Amino acid sequence: MGKLLSKGYAAERRAGITMDRAQSWSAGVAPSSEGADTTHLTVADGFGNVVASTQTICYLFGAGYIVPGTGMIPNNYMSSFDPHPGRANSVAPGKRVTSTMSPVMVLHDGRLRYAIGLPGGLRMFPSVMQTLSNLVDHGMSIQEAVELWTRGWGVKVEASVPEGVLAALRDRGQDVATVNRIGCGMSAIQFDADGTMTAPRAGGPMARRSVSAADWRGVGRGLIRI
Repeated sequence: MGKLLSKGYAAERRAGITMDRAQSWSAGVAPSSEGADTTHLTVADGFGNVVASTQTICYLFGAGYIVPGTGMIPNNYMSSFDPHPGRANSVAPGKRVTSTMSPVMVLHDGRLRYAIGLPGGLRMFPSVMQTLSNLVDHGMSIQEAVELWTRGWGVKVEASVPEGVLAALRDRGQDVATVNRIGCGMSAIQFDADGTMTAPRAGGPMARRSVSAADWRGVGRGLIRI
């Protein structure tokens, strides 16, 4: 943003203008690697407090205005409604707009075991579901569980996965594509009874941290018991 507002950048762009012919223009600033609309965070502290929170404004700049005095941009999920009356998804009083946000906390024997969430639009639902299946049904580590997912149009695999594994998947007829961010930016934490928290890392070993709290209370949107 600083460059966009700088006089130097304005002069640079102005110098490219010619009055004798029309031109095709594109942004002169490289896009950020961060998402422009949805953000998810999963955090925990040594007192047993855990938050899995997904915040989204839908499209870039959301509803297009800032709430005075807050600096917050409302989302524009009203665009997901059908503007025509009398239909299943028509705008109506009391209706809640559809959303794909899916932060989840998983309990085992009454104790918090996993806290998971991610940005990614329609990829949120299948990514969370597959991660839970990897953890619960297939016994994967938290690192392994978030490294491979699919939404039905090819398989996405973390770029650090060995080429031999990718080749084996392709030999089986899978349409494989590598991504630099695990699980489309998934943020996950595993909680063990001894108070240890484990989180996956992109392209590296899992991060483990022991804290004093053994009873993870958890505060979040969705709870699943296994």
